[in-house]
Amino acid sequence: MNFTRWSARLPGTQRRAAARRTDHGRSPAQRGEGSVPAARGEYTRQPEAPPDAPALDDFSVSEMLGRLPALVALVYGPEHRVAYVNDAYAAVFGPRQAGTAAAESCPELAELGLLPLMDQVLRSGRPRTVKSRKVRGHGSYTITCLPAEHSGDAAAPYTGPVVDGTDSPLGTTGGERADGAGNVAGVLVFAADVTDQAEAAERLRASERRHRETAVTLQRSLLPQELEQPDDLRIAATYQPGGTDAAVGGDWYDVITLGAGRTALVIGDVMGRGVRAAAVMGQLRTAVRAYARLDLPPHEVLQLLDGLASEIDPSQIATCVYAVHDPNEGRLVYASAGHLPVLVRDEDGTVRRAEEPTGPPLGTGGWLHTSGSIALPPGASAVLYTDGLVERRGEDIDKGVAALECALAGATGGPQVVCDRLIRALGVTADHDDDVAVLVVQHPTRTGVDAELFHNAALDLLGGVEAAPRARAFASGVLASWRFSPELHDLGVLAASELVANSLKHGTPPMRLRLRRTDRRLTIEVTDGDDHLPRRRRAETEDEAGRGISIIATIASSWGSRRTPGGGKAVWCEFALPR
Repeated sequence: MNFTRWSARLPGTQRRAAARRTDHGRSPAQRGEGSVPAARGEYTRQPEAPPDAPALDDFSVSEMLGRLPALVALVYGPEHRVAYVNDAYAAVFGPRQAGTAAAESCPELAELGLLPLMDQVLRSGRPRTVKSRKVRGHGSYTITCLPAEHSGDAAAPYTGPVVDGTDSPLGTTGGERADGAGNVAGVLVFAADVTDQAEAAERLRASERRHRETAVTLQRSLLPQELEQPDDLRIAATYQPGGTDAAVGGDWYDVITLGAGRTALVIGDVMGRGVRAAAVMGQLRTAVRAYARLDLPPHEVLQLLDGLASEIDPSQIATCVYAVHDPNEGRLVYASAGHLPVLVRDEDGTVRRAEEPTGPPLGTGGWLHTSGSIALPPGASAVLYTDGLVERRGEDIDKGVAALECALAGATGGPQVVCDRLIRALGVTADHDDDVAVLVVQHPTRTGVDAELFHNAALDLLGGVEAAPRARAFASGVLASWRFSPELHDLGVLAASELVANSLKHGTPPMRLRLRRTDRRLTIEVTDGDDHLPRRRRAETEDEAGRGISIIATIASSWGSRRTPGGGKAVWCEFALPR
């Protein structure tokens, strides 16, 4: 195969490089050129080779292509007829009959999707490359398709033999001029075996998938498997991990029943990704549940979490909202550590935003958190969420929160339906680039028979020792009107009597007795102005007091106490109702 003819078929810079290699060792006079100014930077003077050094024209191109370890195939014409395949190509895919159309004799080219690519090369005269394409049973290859040009008369198609080692197998029929120097008549296919690299990349991707699956599994296992459903609220939550290209974050949520009808709602987000963030999230969620059992105000819970977060991992910070719903007050009392605002939708569709107060994220230290409140009347819904729902790259997060408010205004139905609608409205898909957690809390409006199962009654305890019999009489009348069984009636009166007696002995005014029933339980609660919390202790035989709380703990399903915002305390007990 004559190199001079083939070099003319190479486009642009390839032809100039070939010319420089071919002219190596020839004088400027032999090359028909004078000296070239160095400032042009196109050519550099090469040292003259010995007179007996062979020129590049003396080497056989087909012999060089045949010895290449890469796979080489040469096709010509619009039907991509086979002109030549080298030994490496034949060793992998087998020998190919010269002159046959590639679509029929080279199924591997069709499997690699190269036939349309070769058409593009013929039309444009420009090379095309595809990376790491796989052939079944033969590995992966990176393939470059180069235009092959014929330097003869454009009007005279080449009619020589297909392969003879010296002459060109290419005609010009159907070709286009590439750069004014020749006609594109065929395509040289050059395939480099990248099977090892492709397998290594696949192993890396598989390792990343396993790492992500581990993080997702850990994340889901640390989230509540089933949400607690308090008597007065309807709650649903959704967690969606980021897409396959996004590592799992540390989003979490929780619902904790505190007793006496009160419920704690928590949502948070650990900054960072992967297993480490999920592990920190699990520790914080466990700590929140422990602190919640102390029945502390929201800001005190966050204060404790702040110190714990610094101890768990000083390099990790987290945002969090901790809110408490009290059915007697119809409000959410909350504290926020750098988290996005809680949104509340009223029954008429009006959306309100809980703006203040907001402190810095957990783990930063040195900040005194404070609590705020927002009304949650019957018929209203509250939404707690993480930044993955509203944050988008290149956009202000306030714009995302405004979009969420707009979506929430029109979101009706049960809490799970609202969750799903918000996820869709904000454009969260399986390929989303961040974790998303959403917690929807609804305070339903009750009417008819359902409303008859929810009652409240309260009595202010005034005076001295006469308050005890008044409290017993009040409790007896209320429980009788609620049509409880005689056994539950008597237990309720006894519990009210013991709680009132304890408050009269150890508490200070003002004192109040409150009875509340739902469809699931009866709650009896006494509040007073003293903040000393009672504790259960063993009373000795000779002791005349100290048995009241023990009696309450024995007869009731559960009991507890907490400090109230006004500086006093509340002591309560609950009785489960038969279904």
